[in-house]
Amino acid sequence: MEVHVQEIASKSLSEGTIPSEFVRTENEQPGITTFHGPITSPPIIDLSEKDEKRVGEKMAKAASEWGLFQIVRHDIPDIIIHKLQQVGREFFELSQEEKEKYAKPPEAKSIEGYGTKLQKEVDGKKGWVDHLFHKIWPPNAINHQFWPQHSPQYREANEKYAECLHGVVNKLFRLLGEGLGMEGRELQEAVGGENLVYLLKINYYPPCPRPDVALGVPPHTDMSSLTILVPNDVKGLQVFRDDHWFDVQYIPNALIIHIGDQLEIVSNGKYKAVFHRTTVDKDKTRMSWPVFLEPPPEMEVGPHPKAMDDNKPAKYKKKKYADYCYCKLNKIPQ
Repeated sequence: MEVHVQEIASKSLSEGTIPSEFVRTENEQPGITTFHGPITSPPIIDLSEKDEKRVGEKMAKAASEWGLFQIVRHDIPDIIIHKLQQVGREFFELSQEEKEKYAKPPEAKSIEGYGTKLQKEVDGKKGWVDHLFHKIWPPNAINHQFWPQHSPQYREANEKYAECLHGVVNKLFRLLGEGLGMEGRELQEAVGGENLVYLLKINYYPPCPRPDVALGVPPHTDMSSLTILVPNDVKGLQVFRDDHWFDVQYIPNALIIHIGDQLEIVSNGKYKAVFHRTTVDKDKTRMSWPVFLEPPPEMEVGPHPKAMDDNKPAKYKKKKYADYCYCKLNKIPQ
């Protein structure tokens, strides 16, 4: 059985120290590497703006320059987001014994379930985070074994959120596709179309007595095509740009959009997968609810013909998504 960070945190807070495996090297420690100058933050885009061409241009610029942007007035009711957050918090407030009922099976190939360790870290360091993964769309991909049963509201909240996400997902892909010279659903079809998988992860970052030397999640890009993230009000998401780590501003009820590896590949490098990390707080619990929009496991993803020409040959190999994920999680060169 894994030892979870939530358990370690209780002991660490009383002692004022953290185990050595959570202490990062100086070149990673947020107390040293976080930018403290004038605030520079990724773009905020109003999805309700009537001039869709202008909205799409803003998205394409943000996807190329930052790999991340926030959207507001996205038509997902605040109550739906708040309910998703409420049932997620309630899960992590359950007893350890109850949470263990949803643990990721040790030999499972899928990452679904409750756990702590997600991927190999070369230096053996650990992130100050516990998580729960499960799919919320499409229905034939869902395994309710990993959906907590502590409250009937958990299933209802997740199903309603998934339903509300569809319109946002379709609009994001359509407008980002236009920035690549594509029309309609072309970009979405290139990463799965109707078979696109929505994988939810609930991140739980308990208070940490040494937030200056620990990280919640180390620097990485997402394997997905897009990631749509709901944060709570405790800051922690940071983006790497111009050789600095910048805090991402918290905006109530905004959704944070990450460009993932698969969209960088399909766009042949025009859109950049965002290099990001998460920090932790000394006194407050941080949580986030990213949904990773993933191609089906057996789908091959490569640069789209409209993203290439004689002057822009393919920069990336075509590869099955399952193989891509296996290599990335196990630190195998692609």
